[in-house]
Amino acid sequence: MKKMLTTFVLLGCFSWSMAQQKQRPNIILIMVDDMGYSDIAPYGGEIQTPNLSRLAAEGLRLQEFYNNSICAPTRASLLTGQSNHKAGIGFFNVNLGLPAYQGYLNQESLTLAEVLKQAGYSTLMAGKWHVGDDSIYWPNQRGFDRFYGFIGGASNYFDIGSYTDKVPPVPLVENNRRFNLEPGRYLTDEIAGHAVTFLEEQSHTNKPFFLYVAYNAPHWPLQALPEDIAKYRGRYAIGWDSLRNERIARQKQLGLIKPDATIAPDPEVPSWESLTYDEKKLWEKKMEVYAAMIDRMDQGIGKILDKLKALKKDDNTLIVFISDNGAQGGFIPAGRKRQRSSGPIGTAGSYDYQEQSWAHVSNAPFRSYKASAYEGGISSPLVAWFPGHIKAGSIARGTAHLIDLAPTFYEIAGATYPATYHNVSTNPLQGVSLSPLFFSLREIDRATPLFWERAGNRAVRKGRWKLISSYPSKQWELFDIERDRGETNNLAAQQPQVVKELSAAYDVWAKDNNVVDYDRVKPVGPAGFAGPTGGSSPSPAGRKK
Repeated sequence: MKKMLTTFVLLGCFSWSMAQQKQRPNIILIMVDDMGYSDIAPYGGEIQTPNLSRLAAEGLRLQEFYNNSICAPTRASLLTGQSNHKAGIGFFNVNLGLPAYQGYLNQESLTLAEVLKQAGYSTLMAGKWHVGDDSIYWPNQRGFDRFYGFIGGASNYFDIGSYTDKVPPVPLVENNRRFNLEPGRYLTDEIAGHAVTFLEEQSHTNKPFFLYVAYNAPHWPLQALPEDIAKYRGRYAIGWDSLRNERIARQKQLGLIKPDATIAPDPEVPSWESLTYDEKKLWEKKMEVYAAMIDRMDQGIGKILDKLKALKKDDNTLIVFISDNGAQGGFIPAGRKRQRSSGPIGTAGSYDYQEQSWAHVSNAPFRSYKASAYEGGISSPLVAWFPGHIKAGSIARGTAHLIDLAPTFYEIAGATYPATYHNVSTNPLQGVSLSPLFFSLREIDRATPLFWERAGNRAVRKGRWKLISSYPSKQWELFDIERDRGETNNLAAQQPQVVKELSAAYDVWAKDNNVVDYDRVKPVGPAGFAGPTGGSSPSPAGRKK
């Protein structure tokens, strides 16, 4: 049955007065693209991210926050509080002929912007959309007052000023108007800059705001500014084996993983010392550029924080930072040719990407990569910051998911999630509010397990147990995540009753969310894939005259 109107009210989770509650908090949601669990400094990384380090030191980090393993399905759940299938993006942003796989957000699944706008919020977005290519499904048609960014799954970061097959222009949209990125601009800077502009413009209203900043960094192609690349010159000469060990040691020191945590190996990653000198130099450059892309993203967060302070809104704003999936692993052709670079790594002509050996470092200490339901594919850092309300320096287990952010935001905003919207009956929210976790560090009370399905990869998480099968195999594996988050010891044979219980729960969930066997809807050839592991190619659309 459809739920009646659900009103989220503040129930003592905050330590503020009634007068303060009348001044509803602003909300900033920041998501990066294809970044691993350990890439940023607060999660053990060596990349310079001082602004995220500040937010973590003054706020909360979760050890266990889950995404949907790949771009469009993650964004579907993030924006709606639904499973990606329930929202209409069970596979990707392509239409596979069923409502759960139509490739754009359905009308029954309301976006954060639609709900918060009805609650009196200004709704602002800068960055990557990727949940509906047709203009009738663009951000301004789904509740956002202001939008600047790109619609598809990937984009170049530079425009060289003249169209070529190898270096196409960068097509963008601002409030439904199409145009191209100006030559000499860097897209990561433009996303942050427009977020700052939107905040300045919004400050002349008397409304609270919701700002969604969806960076495409560090998603391929590897393109960065020379001054940022220079910061990391020589840093990665130690190689991926030593760097991974460094990060894991820091994660243990920080308390993000246990001292005896299981560490996932990858036998496909060669030892650094097995490479030739020239091979090492090529690989070093890849990671230098990847690090530079994350560095520049963090610089943009700094500009947003500076604007908040200048507007005197920094003491009444919740900021949540996450990644859409784990780092990119091996290249999966799926019937298409790999794009070739027409310039050195880091430049506008570069179509290289991080690749598996470095991604194994980015996802440390976990197993596997983007598009997988193993921990390396679905685990994200989460940093939450709200001065005076979130305890500084907190680290919590969490076991939270994308679907939990919508009810969290609606609760702190005092927003009502409607049973009908524009005469359409809405899908009830599927997650739980994280307010008790954020503001009181209480464990989440979750009545049902967490579930995943994407391209035949399936998983269930209930308490300490995680059930998983990796396509094309349909054989279930079982892991004790409390003891073995590296997923190194399959306990399915020893715990048949747990496998039976969780697989039965999965079947019920799959039916309720219109999930079908992947072999029934699997696209033939390159449909829905134009880049590594499902990322879309930078568009070759023609230049604006």
